[in-house]
Amino acid sequence: MSAKPTIIATDIPARLDRLRWSRFHTLVVVALGVTWILDGLEVTLAGSIAGALQQSPVLHFSAAEVGAVGSSYLCGAVSGALLFGYLTDRLGRRKLFFVTLGVYLVATAATAAAWDFASFAFFRFMTGAGIGGEYAAVNSAIQELVPARFRGRTDLAINGSFWLGAALGAVGAVTFLRPGWLPVDTGWRAAFGIGAVLGLGILLLRRHIPESPRWLMLHDRLPEAETVISTIERRAGEGPAPPIPAGKRMRFTVSSRTAVARMMLAILRDYPRRALLGLVLMAAQAFFYNAIFFSYALVLTRFYAVHSDAVGWYILPFALGNFVGPLVLGPLFDTLGRKPMIGATYALSGILLAAVGWLFRAGMLDAAQLTACWTGIFFFASAAASAAYLTVSESFPLEARALAIALFYALGTATGGVVAPWLFGALVGTGERGAVFAGYLVGAGLMIAAALTEFAIGIKAERQSLESVARPISALAD
Repeated sequence: MSAKPTIIATDIPARLDRLRWSRFHTLVVVALGVTWILDGLEVTLAGSIAGALQQSPVLHFSAAEVGAVGSSYLCGAVSGALLFGYLTDRLGRRKLFFVTLGVYLVATAATAAAWDFASFAFFRFMTGAGIGGEYAAVNSAIQELVPARFRGRTDLAINGSFWLGAALGAVGAVTFLRPGWLPVDTGWRAAFGIGAVLGLGILLLRRHIPESPRWLMLHDRLPEAETVISTIERRAGEGPAPPIPAGKRMRFTVSSRTAVARMMLAILRDYPRRALLGLVLMAAQAFFYNAIFFSYALVLTRFYAVHSDAVGWYILPFALGNFVGPLVLGPLFDTLGRKPMIGATYALSGILLAAVGWLFRAGMLDAAQLTACWTGIFFFASAAASAAYLTVSESFPLEARALAIALFYALGTATGGVVAPWLFGALVGTGERGAVFAGYLVGAGLMIAAALTEFAIGIKAERQSLESVARPISALAD
């Protein structure tokens, strides 16, 4: 005879959502949100040092090999997201966001010691694996710790912090690649130390982030969950918290694990329209970003004769537009709503990319003007891309949240992102502006198609608890 399942009644989700913003939530944002800063740093370094890698007497990469290295990083991110995403739902958010950061630290430091294309590509693969795993573990924890009324703007701001890392990478590349300061084969190696130093500091901050009480309560650890939520309330409150509204206690069956097959059914069978939406949004923004950003340094050096040591200066305003966009537009995702804002930002990004691509093909833009155009486009595109992560992280049940983030990040990156750096590396390598413009049109079309999909089947999730947006698998009827 099978054991009778344990049933609990708890108000933990409502207690988390009622909290006012506090220093605890700021700590969560800083200690966990650094993932996007690290990703931005890594991507920007890879793009900014492209010229140095081609000029290196040891590596001497071709344009196609520079693009292939970018694809290797993304392949690692896909693999890491899938592996660590499953483990995050299985073992907990807190354990995994230490493991994934550790993988990143070791791999990015090892990149500095690469001696040929194979070793460089392998270390970039492992660096991507750590970052991909971070997305699943960290997104889950942030979604489950931030009150519902702040979730949209917080998620967009954190995702937008990718561009703080991009700016840091640009400054690092300019500094370490400055002519005459370091040997050619030393500057790009030293640049990879930035991420390792930053990551070590964040490891110390993460010691103060607790496990998600939502995850604990569903894994037969209710006493521990109660302790954690009480501690959070003390850390977050400046006075007595408002009372829990009547009827906010939820009933669950608890267990130590949820079968992976049941997780997949919850994602693909229970919410097929959301699954389609998540895939379309993630794939479109992955191609859009990776096509343009990974090849930006190559475009500047090939078509505008910008020296490799100066590429970082062109990245800085580009990064600024990407960072400011989610900060300015983020609150509107919680007030006007997800569907109108996501649809509008995707559509504007696609239309503007097509227009700027045409101007580029016609030779009507110099390097500074092209950078100004990218800055304006990515003011909207950054908010759109961040909203893709927001959508997949709040649209599925708690028990499968990390797996859903990993799955759609992996599928979106694999279908829309992995091929983009290689493709655009090859297109830039032809030396034909028309070939690059054709690639830009593909990216524009994908963004417009994603906008139409959002308008058609997007969901209303603003200011709603996660349990209201997607009922947990183990939740019982009221």
